Amino acid sequence: MSKNNFTIGVLGGMGTYATIHLFEQYAEEFKAEKEWDRPRIIIDNRCTMPSRVRAFIYNENVDILVSEMVDSMKHLIESGCTRIILACNTSHLFLPEIYKIVPEAKDKVVNIIYNCVERIKEDKVKEVYLLASEGTIDSNIYQDALTREGIKCIVPDKSEYSLLRDCIEAVKQNKYSDDVKNTFVELINRYDSCILGCTELPILYSKYLESVTCNNVYDPLLNAVKILKKEYENE
Repeated sequence: MSKNNFTIGVLGGMGTYATIHLFEQYAEEFKAEKEWDRPRIIIDNRCTMPSRVRAFIYNENVDILVSEMVDSMKHLIESGCTRIILACNTSHLFLPEIYKIVPEAKDKVVNIIYNCVERIKEDKVKEVYLLASEGTIDSNIYQDALTREGIKCIVPDKSEYSLLRDCIEAVKQNKYSDDVKNTFVELINRYDSCILGCTELPILYSKYLESVTCNNVYDPLLNAVKILKKEYENE
């Protein structure tokens, strides 16, 4: 594959501001004097999809969700995308069903969860705190992947899920408050290492960075973009 053929596909809209933030990260990571020095990127901001969290927890609209994700995957592949990012952690729970229908997507998807765990392993971190949607936390997708690597994963108590929802919804609605800031800062500063396991949370991290004391903060989407940058440079 040549650099001219290297094309990044993004299945976004989960939510829109998280997708915008991902695009900003792409522009920052792929620094270029001329626009054509960057790889092509195609973004499907498919904000019409049902809730991924409710699909997992309540088995609600699963068929509709999988159908829409499959449709977007097919369009991204047909458009020439050689690598695909899902801009939502919880959406990764449905990849097995998607691969049954679109098997060619398996080699193109950059799994932000598994790649994040690999980065934490490389950093020799032995204990990490996971902030994410309740669907992602309850699925154990991060916990299982971390445990396989001998890394302890700590999660918020179920009674704190509503606090996480408040933080996530603040970003989705682009409405911030002192309460949201205080909640997020208190959560992220609890441990020395933290995974921002919902794609809205890195926006809060950037917004309130001056108040963050957590030393190792992992943004799975940014990590994926960095991986793609290395792949692009090696073409």
